[in-house]
Amino acid sequence: MNKLRTEIEPDFETAQQLYPTVFELITNYIDYCDEFGDEDSLEYQKLSETLTEITSKDISQYELWEWWEAEGIENLSFDICLPEPKIIHNISKQELTEIVQRIKSSDFNTQHANDFINAFYLRTIFSGGYFYNFLKLNFKAFKHQLFQRNKDQAGRYFEYSVEDIVDRLWSQ
Repeated sequence: MNKLRTEIEPDFETAQQLYPTVFELITNYIDYCDEFGDEDSLEYQKLSETLTEITSKDISQYELWEWWEAEGIENLSFDICLPEPKIIHNISKQELTEIVQRIKSSDFNTQHANDFINAFYLRTIFSGGYFYNFLKLNFKAFKHQLFQRNKDQAGRYFEYSVEDIVDRLWSQ
């Protein structure tokens, strides 16, 4: 895995700093609901406002009530903590290629010295994760279909190669 510029990489440092607080807030909310309920959603609103204040993110995009049906409290906490990608005006084709390779890579055994990054790195390359959002924000030609199995006119399935995806994104 090649290194990207700091402003392109996910901000794991901020996420790691915020994670214990966010995890605790969500856990406390769950405990509160288990004991007292939250029929009027007042505690939910307080939690949402606090998380927005801490992370500067729109918390409405996260399902704080039904996290157990999704991917667990740990992943929810990480997703909330990880800062959103930014618009970068001078992305090189090499950097774009690196991002696409990370998303397309089946080598999930990349190890980092930081245990926090090891625990959550895969969330950044999955559909809807950090790098998908980075590409959507920075490349007008981005479509989820570029990273999915597709069917041609003859009914055969295919996947775009890294080079095909880079060429399609780079062309606009």
